[in-house]
Amino acid sequence: MTPADNQQQHDFLRVFVANELALRAYVRRLVPTRQDADDVMQEVSVVLWNKFGELRDVGDFRAWAFGVARYAALAWRRDKARDRLILDEDVVMKLAGEDTVEETTLQRQRDALEDCIQKVPDRQRDLLMQAYQPEARIRDVARGSGRSVPGFYQWLHRIRQLLLDCVRRSLAQSRFQ
Repeated sequence: MTPADNQQQHDFLRVFVANELALRAYVRRLVPTRQDADDVMQEVSVVLWNKFGELRDVGDFRAWAFGVARYAALAWRRDKARDRLILDEDVVMKLAGEDTVEETTLQRQRDALEDCIQKVPDRQRDLLMQAYQPEARIRDVARGSGRSVPGFYQWLHRIRQLLLDCVRRSLAQSRFQ
């Protein structure tokens, strides 16, 4: 494998992983079940990998990947046309167009939230992240913070409100830039 091939693999993996969750959510909205979305995503991933060398600007990956996903969902729909649960192609195209706009908005919100979280002091950010771990128990996180459970919930509410205000300010500023 040449150094250029290694770099192309690295570039693909970097942008694919960065966009995979949004792409999967997009596909999920276009097909009826999670299993169907998994099937479509598998096809999308193969096409993206095979055609990545043709992409001129890696910065365009997200829009390109969403386009590939839209066509893969339509192809899946054509293959499943006999199934009564399949949406009409016009409806799928309308959803696909709306979802692209919505996904851009959601990505801006996620980016703003990430920036705002980085502004929270380290100790508080650690507690916030602990509270949102999948297996977290607020009672244990509160105890570790030195607060009572009700006190921790109040603190958590204040932090969430500060983050919400920060995100809103950030999004409002970005509209004027």
